[in-house]
Amino acid sequence: MKEIEEEIALKVRNLSIFYGETCAIDDVSLDFKKNKVTAIIGPSGCGKSTMLRSFNRMNDFYPTVVTKGNVSLENAGLYGEEIDPIDVRRNIGMVFQRPNPFPKTIYQNIVWGPKINGFLKDPEELVETSLKRSALWEEVKDRLHESALDLSGGQQQRLCIARAIAMNPEIILMDEPCSALDPRATARIESLIGELRSRYTILVVTHNMQQASRISDDTVFLFEGKLIEHGPTKTIFTKPKMQKTEDYITGRFG
Repeated sequence: MKEIEEEIALKVRNLSIFYGETCAIDDVSLDFKKNKVTAIIGPSGCGKSTMLRSFNRMNDFYPTVVTKGNVSLENAGLYGEEIDPIDVRRNIGMVFQRPNPFPKTIYQNIVWGPKINGFLKDPEELVETSLKRSALWEEVKDRLHESALDLSGGQQQRLCIARAIAMNPEIILMDEPCSALDPRATARIESLIGELRSRYTILVVTHNMQQASRISDDTVFLFEGKLIEHGPTKTIFTKPKMQKTEDYITGRFG
């Protein structure tokens, strides 16, 4: 029986990223599957966050960064001269390491981005849908016009996920989304990631090997800017092809 080919959401070809003359990502090529969670692992300084930021042009804010190669969202290149980085970020949202809600109300955190980008539908429905998909609605539905800064850390991070969802992206990038949270809030975010995979392609940078094994379908292992191994998480964590992968996962370095 012929195996069904999985759809590719993001294609990376010969990606190299430099900070001045320093190479942070060295000739990386890989595919990210649609509606899957991919964990990106590797020791500190290996280029994980740099690579993640390249997928929605966030590295453009760093004047010394030079990006070479090609990144494509469903076969549309993201780095052509005619491509507006703002359009890229509408389709590829980002959730950062530390919760960073706007100093506005919960409601305004959700509607602000879509409105400045021409959203003309019902904002009330947008807020409710986004908060429900981020598993936050029941906790905040009676306090939508209170400051988002009054929420707990875990709630703020889920609000940031809701804010990303409100832009109706195809891909959500998460850069160590649980590193600043307590175990209970971390478990809630991990559960939420599992719920969101049916609607979005999710790429998660994490230092936590147990978390990577729990939440992801596929795993990417980077070391010193190079792609060492990429494959199904179960395979990476039980029968890796590369000795360096096994050494890192078993804690021999990193």
